[in-house]
Amino acid sequence: MEKYLINPYHKISKINKDIYGNFSEHLGRCVYEGLYVGENSKIPNVNGMRCDVVNALKEMGIPVLRWPGGCFADEYHWKDGIGDKSKRKKMVNTHWGGVVEDNSFGTHEFFELCRQLGCDAYINGNVGSGTVEEMNEWIEYMTFGGDSPMARLRAENGRKEPWKLKYFGVGNESWGCGGNMMPEYYSHLFRRYNTYVRDYDSNNKIYRVACGPNAEDYNWTDVLMKNAGNKVNGISLHYYTVPSGDWNKKGSSTDFDENEYFSTIAKAYKMDGIISRHCSVMDKYDPEKRVGLIVDEWGTWYDVEPGTNPGFLYQLSTMRDAVVAALTLNIFNKHSDRVHMANIAQTVNVLQSVALTDGEDMVLTPTYYVFKMFKDHQNNTLLGSYITTPERTLNNETAPQLIESASMDENGVIYSTVVNSCPEHSAQIDCEIAHNGVKSVKANIITGNIHDGNTFENKNTVVQKEFTDFEIKPNGFTAELPPCSIVKFVIE
Repeated sequence: MEKYLINPYHKISKINKDIYGNFSEHLGRCVYEGLYVGENSKIPNVNGMRCDVVNALKEMGIPVLRWPGGCFADEYHWKDGIGDKSKRKKMVNTHWGGVVEDNSFGTHEFFELCRQLGCDAYINGNVGSGTVEEMNEWIEYMTFGGDSPMARLRAENGRKEPWKLKYFGVGNESWGCGGNMMPEYYSHLFRRYNTYVRDYDSNNKIYRVACGPNAEDYNWTDVLMKNAGNKVNGISLHYYTVPSGDWNKKGSSTDFDENEYFSTIAKAYKMDGIISRHCSVMDKYDPEKRVGLIVDEWGTWYDVEPGTNPGFLYQLSTMRDAVVAALTLNIFNKHSDRVHMANIAQTVNVLQSVALTDGEDMVLTPTYYVFKMFKDHQNNTLLGSYITTPERTLNNETAPQLIESASMDENGVIYSTVVNSCPEHSAQIDCEIAHNGVKSVKANIITGNIHDGNTFENKNTVVQKEFTDFEIKPNGFTAELPPCSIVKFVIE
């Protein structure tokens, strides 16, 4: 039996709700068909936003949404997406499938989507192919409440009052599709562009995100923090879980064996070490942890589903993805002293999405139910916790069987989320709440075979259900977690 200790008196840091954010790029069917169908669509919508997806995301507790990219952000020119839709400039989406982008979903539509979702806005600006003037005018257009050329233009387009913009990214993947820059060059370019991301409203202080490293590029973090650390609020980090480690042959989202399953879990668990090393670099320049780490692209990345556009990145989802999501969110919770926000890629119909659509139909993925289960951690206080666990090593990759985190809300209720990543063996745990008696414990579970997933024909194969296989003790509880499972305990 594994020992699990939660110390309610060891209060570490606040778990920012935005760790549970999502990402929506103009890629494949994420925005068009997934989130936005247009006002004249037969699919039920409000101002063009499809009702079923919006309602599901609200129920999931989406706190923040990133837009318009991704690689698309650095070829996006915001003025193409405002004004009369019939007159908006069309372009070719060169990054994703070579399809025509008609710009019918632009700035006004994005903020309308955020309004319906009740979430904060995170917008990525164009550094790769855009100008300082363009970025400056976009900020003015969105956030200035006085009389100015951009504020008047916004009013002409139907919006008199400025919007609230919480986060703004100065470029995306500037080391790659955003310009193929070196860290020295980007860090100096950031200082220039960032100067013109102005706070026009004292009640809307924009949180500025600099383009940070790709995965394990610790030198990028070092150079950026040294050259621009005093100018940023956060730096981004991108890390994707590719089971094979080969970007040319990533593997199937549904057809995989147990060795591939384990490799996926082991590579996802690398997130913990990657964050730790980047944090140690940041600590050199920012020991007070003022600058946040923003993991604004993460998730599983497989080969596209056969017969679909290779540039649309459409993949299906199974319990394997649910386990990846749960262990990753537990890792983010554990690093919430430095991780201020994260955004899974992507919200609908792309990569590790939380929902899939097909015409008027929608299905929620196993990953969706993980986010819905974990939303109780949002804005809670991270507690000191530790669990003993077996580890498995295969082909020089290692991963623990059990990954957990625990938090406390403002009423003293403790939320513990525990992942049993093993596909074959259950796990017995003996949880002790240090120096505290336990009045009640409730629990929910997401579980199934590693290949189980939700389809348009069978939508409820993997859902959140009540879990009762535990016994309360005076100062804790014991429980047996099934193989391939995620369990949330609510402890009072």
